[in-house]
Amino acid sequence: MNRHPYIAEVAALIGDPARANILSALMGGQALTATELAHVAGVTPQTASGHLGKLTDGRLLDLAVQGRHRYYRLASVDVARMLEGLMAFAADGAPRHRPRSIRDDALAAARTCYDHLAGRLGVALADALTARGHLILSDDGGTLTPRGRAHLSEFGAILPDGCRQRRQLCKPCLDWSERRWHVGGLVGAEIARRCFELGWLERAKEGRAIHVSREGETGLLRTFGVDWFGTRTQGDPPLSPEAVGLAGDLKLDH
Repeated sequence: MNRHPYIAEVAALIGDPARANILSALMGGQALTATELAHVAGVTPQTASGHLGKLTDGRLLDLAVQGRHRYYRLASVDVARMLEGLMAFAADGAPRHRPRSIRDDALAAARTCYDHLAGRLGVALADALTARGHLILSDDGGTLTPRGRAHLSEFGAILPDGCRQRRQLCKPCLDWSERRWHVGGLVGAEIARRCFELGWLERAKEGRAIHVSREGETGLLRTFGVDWFGTRTQGDPPLSPEAVGLAGDLKLDH
């Protein structure tokens, strides 16, 4: 009897281009309908139904039925972690001669990696939290310091006490576009949840890119010292005057 993990079966599920597009779309952390995923995959609803059935049977997706709609999401954080690792590995492969699009630039700027933040924004947050002694990130894992716990609790993050949580509290996650750490685990998820709750971040209409709102520009700077102006590129929208002024004040303080 073969007791080894069924790597070939999982690889075959992910390796189909349509199924890979479906899984990538669900990396945004939201549940999507079969119709939405058919559009993302570029296939007919009937073909998408077959792909979704295989992914669900393979324990890569979960299905929730609400009325007439069937919603799909990634089955677990472990699935998201596996996909992010594959994306990072694939990004180091031979370059494809395809012009960069506006969507590519938006994903590189700020996106969700399942339930936490990635791209330049995610890496900037990780850098700021590390520089202030709130987090320690390394190849061996991540640590939330007492100072960091107090700061994030004041921010409104809900973090469990003790070691009884099922999910890792703080975890470095290699960002496939920046090739550096962003913050995963419960800490990363709570930072993202609270930023969305405060209206600092807004989801794009399609895909998993996110936009920083005017309130978010100021909030990120005041709370984390993240100067979004300094991490942006020419294609990003302009900062609010308040955020520009606050950035200047912080630089003078230093």
